[in-house]
Amino acid sequence: MKALQHHYAGSNDRGKWQRDPRKSGRGGADGEAERGESAPRIRISFWCSNGHETQPSFAGDAQVPDTWDCPRCGFPAGKDRDSPPDPPRTEPYKTHLAYVRERRSDADGEAILAEALAKLRGEI
Repeated sequence: MKALQHHYAGSNDRGKWQRDPRKSGRGGADGEAERGESAPRIRISFWCSNGHETQPSFAGDAQVPDTWDCPRCGFPAGKDRDSPPDPPRTEPYKTHLAYVRERRSDADGEAILAEALAKLRGEI
C-alpha cells in the first residue's frame, strides 16, 4: 500500500491527501518484479441453497473441493446449481435440565428427590 501524507503545498490545494513517494514501501511499479509470475488460476462457481453464487479462485493444478462455504450466508455451497447441498441442521439450545431429563427417567428423578429429602429430614 502506498503511504499517504497530509501536507500543505499551496493555497489552492490546502487539505488534500497526496501520495508521498518516499514512503511507498518496496520498490517497483507494481511489485511483480519481486514476486515473479503468478500461477495459472481457475474460477469455479459454487451455489448454496439460498441461490447465492460464489466463484473462488484456485490454482490450475489444485484439487477443487466438492463444497465451499457461502460467504454471504455461511451455508455449504456445491458445484451443481440445481442441486445445492442442504443447509446444516441446527439444534436448539438445551438447558441443564433438558440434559438431565435425557439421562434420567421421571421415576429415577422421583427416587433421587425422595432420597435427598430423606437426608435433609434426618431419616437416613
